[in-house]
Amino acid sequence: MLGSGGREHALSWKLAQSRLLTEQGGKLYAAPGNPGIAQYAELVALDVADHASVVSFCDAHDIGLVVIGPEAPLVDGLADSLRGEGFSVFGPSKAAAQLEGSKGFTKDLCERANIPTAGYVRTTTLDHALKALDDFRAPYVLKADGLASGKGVVIAETRTDAEEALSDMFGGAFGDAGAEVVIEEFLTGEEASFFVLTDGASIMPIGSAQDHKRVGDGDTGPNTGGMGAYSPARVLGPTLRREAIERIVAPTVRAMADEGMPYSGVLYAGLMLTPEGPKLIEYNCRFGDPECQVLMLRLEADLGELLLACAENRLGAMEPAKLSDRTALTVVMAAEGYPGDPQKGGKIGNLDKAEADGAKVFHAGTALDAEGKLIANGGRVLNVTALGGSVSEAQAAAYRAVLAVDFPTGFYRRDIGYREVAREAAREQLG
Repeated sequence: MLGSGGREHALSWKLAQSRLLTEQGGKLYAAPGNPGIAQYAELVALDVADHASVVSFCDAHDIGLVVIGPEAPLVDGLADSLRGEGFSVFGPSKAAAQLEGSKGFTKDLCERANIPTAGYVRTTTLDHALKALDDFRAPYVLKADGLASGKGVVIAETRTDAEEALSDMFGGAFGDAGAEVVIEEFLTGEEASFFVLTDGASIMPIGSAQDHKRVGDGDTGPNTGGMGAYSPARVLGPTLRREAIERIVAPTVRAMADEGMPYSGVLYAGLMLTPEGPKLIEYNCRFGDPECQVLMLRLEADLGELLLACAENRLGAMEPAKLSDRTALTVVMAAEGYPGDPQKGGKIGNLDKAEADGAKVFHAGTALDAEGKLIANGGRVLNVTALGGSVSEAQAAAYRAVLAVDFPTGFYRRDIGYREVAREAAREQLG
C-alpha cells in the first residue's frame, strides 16, 4: 500500500481482512503509512517519487500486488514503472491518470465521446481567461487544470471575484497546477460521487457517496479536500446510477481504450444531478478521501481479491461487489487553521473510547511525537466513521464517537449528511 492518509488507512484496514493475507500467508507493507496503518501493516520509509527505490523494494520482498492510494504518484507514472518490471498494480497508467491530472484533458475527452458535462473553455494566459469570461454567466466556475489537493476549484459569484481569482491562479496560487485554467458553465443540482472498478474492459460499481467540501456548517467557507461524507448517496438512485454508467462511465472506459490508454483501477466520477440528468463534474483516478472510508465500512466483498482481479485484467470473472444496505458516515476532524495553515503538533487521545460503540477512527494526518504520543501532523487529521440503519442513525453514532475524541486543537463540521437527514425526517412525517 502506497500512501499515508485516511484513504490508505481505510484501504489497509480492509485489505488486512482479505483472504490473500489471512489464508495465503501474505504480508501487508505500507509506504510511508501512518500510525493507524501501522496496526495492519509494516511501515516502510519509501519515497514514492523515487520509482527505482519502490521497484527495488517490491523486487526484494516479492510483492504480489501494489496498491497506489494517492493521485500524485499515479499522475507521475509510478504504475507504469512497476508494470514495466512485471508487478501487478492497482491504479491507472500515467496516460490514463490524465483523467484527474488534467481537467482540460477530461473535458476534451467528454466532447469527443459525447459525455454530458458543463460547457467549458481552456485558457493558458490571464488575458485569454479574462476575455473568455464573456462567454459565461455568474457564478463562474474556475478550475486549475492540474493537481491541487482538491482545492483548485473556485466558484466566483461575481465578475470581479472571477477576475481576481484568475489573477491569483495565473499568479501562482496553485503552483504549476494553475498554469492552465478551465472555465466552466455553472451547473445546478445536487452533487454525488459514483465509484466503479475497471480493468479497462469490464466495469464493476462499488458504491456511491456524497461528500461535503466546504469547511463550515451549511456549506460555507472555502473548499477543502472534504470535511465528511456518507454512503450510499440516496439521491443517486438505481435509475440515475444506470444512466451514469451508460452515458458517462462506460463511454469513458471505451474511449480511453480506443485511444490507446486503457484505464485500470478505480474510476471516481463526481456528478451533478441536473434536471437534464447526471452530468460529469470531474474524474478522480483514485478512491476519494473521505469517501473511501465510508465505502470500505460498507464493503462486504474481499477487497484484496477485487483489486488483484483488476490488476490482472480479469474483473469480468468476479462476482459483483456486495455492499451493506446500512449507511456509513464519516466526520473529518481537522487541525485549527485548515484549509489554510493548519496547526500541527496538537495532542490526540481517547481513540479507544471513540471506537467503543463500533465506530472506526481512520488516521488521516497523524504522527507520533518523541514520547510515542499521537499528535496532529496535517490539515485533515482523523476520519471518525460509523454505520447506522439510516443517515440519521449513522450521523448520531459518528458524532457520539467524535465527542469522545480528545483533540483540543481540532475542529469539525457538525452537519455532515444534513441534506439526507432532512429528507429522512420529511419522509417520516409523511408516514
